[in-house]
Amino acid sequence: MISASHQVKSRARLAVGALLASVLMLSGCSEEKQQAMPAPGVSVIAVQNEAVGDYQEFVARAEAVDQVNLMARVEGFLTKRNFTEGQPVRKEQLLFEIDPKPYIADLKKAEADLASSKAELIKAKKDLVRIKDLFNKGHVSQSDLDTQVSTEAQALASVKAAEAGLDTAQLNLGYTQVKAPFDGKIGKARYSTGNLVGPGSDPLATVSSVDPIYVTFQVNEKQLVDHIQQSGNNNGDKFRLTLRLPNGQDYGQDGTFNFADTTIDQTTGTLTLRAQFPNKSGLLYPGLYVTLMTESKDKQQMPVIPQFAVQENQSGRFVLVVGENNTAAIRQVEMGRRIGPMWAVKSGLKIDEKVVVEGLQKVKAGAKVRPSPVTIDHQTGAIIRPQPQSTGQAGQSVQGK
Repeated sequence: MISASHQVKSRARLAVGALLASVLMLSGCSEEKQQAMPAPGVSVIAVQNEAVGDYQEFVARAEAVDQVNLMARVEGFLTKRNFTEGQPVRKEQLLFEIDPKPYIADLKKAEADLASSKAELIKAKKDLVRIKDLFNKGHVSQSDLDTQVSTEAQALASVKAAEAGLDTAQLNLGYTQVKAPFDGKIGKARYSTGNLVGPGSDPLATVSSVDPIYVTFQVNEKQLVDHIQQSGNNNGDKFRLTLRLPNGQDYGQDGTFNFADTTIDQTTGTLTLRAQFPNKSGLLYPGLYVTLMTESKDKQQMPVIPQFAVQENQSGRFVLVVGENNTAAIRQVEMGRRIGPMWAVKSGLKIDEKVVVEGLQKVKAGAKVRPSPVTIDHQTGAIIRPQPQSTGQAGQSVQGK
């Protein structure tokens, strides 16, 4: 007779055996499924070289070529303000007028003083002629002659003083009219008509030139030394200068270097440089912060790939390349300048190597892939697929992700 415990053990052995058989069957099915799974499809580009210039960006600030604070040079009440704040003004345009009446009166008095002094001089000259004649005849003493010579000299000095007084009066009258020193734009007026102003007052307003305009920026010591070593001089003839506005748009006009400071700032370790840009539209305001971009006119051939093909790991930036037997591999790269949606590669890639640009999430290093060749629109970054030969339809373009 078989005991109950023996029956329980037999049933347990049968259950374990059945479970092992099921696991082995599932494992075999999984291996067969893996073996049957095809390699993932990816889109690849053949690496090509392009002419790429050395490129750098700097934070810069626009500055007026000429900027003048309009000061009152004589005292008086403002009677006119002949401009609209923030608008263009022309050279010699009347901007402010200080009450001229007191200075007109001063001018008239100076003219009268000069006329009186000239009359006194004429009389003194005639008297000197008569005294000399009498002296020659022995009718007057040497002292009388000396006195008259002195009187004539004093009259001449009075005329010169009166002439200087007239010049001063004319200048002061002219100072009652405050005019624009050059073409430009005028800022906010600090005084309205009726206010008393004078040489001790704050500036009446500020006039700034508009076209051309300066753009000032700083380079650090390393950038300066690199530039001199590469170009062989410290001028900007070998560089193209452009601007990017605060809204991200390109300014659209090139500039030129026109100044480099002679010493490096000991506090910041930077050298101040200045460029000049045309500004007929008045888009660049003094004080506006912009991005100044410099690109070397001497270009080098470098591989260029789309930015979305570049990934990053603990070792730095890398791309996936497809090598022999269609096997994917990680390739560490050193990147250079960005050119729109593209990115120049300083090192790590060679011409005609295949770089994965689509299907990156499907691929692991060492895995087999099915590469499909595509090209990239360097203006938009769109992937351009080859034209199907069977249908003759135009190739498709999609934005790379």
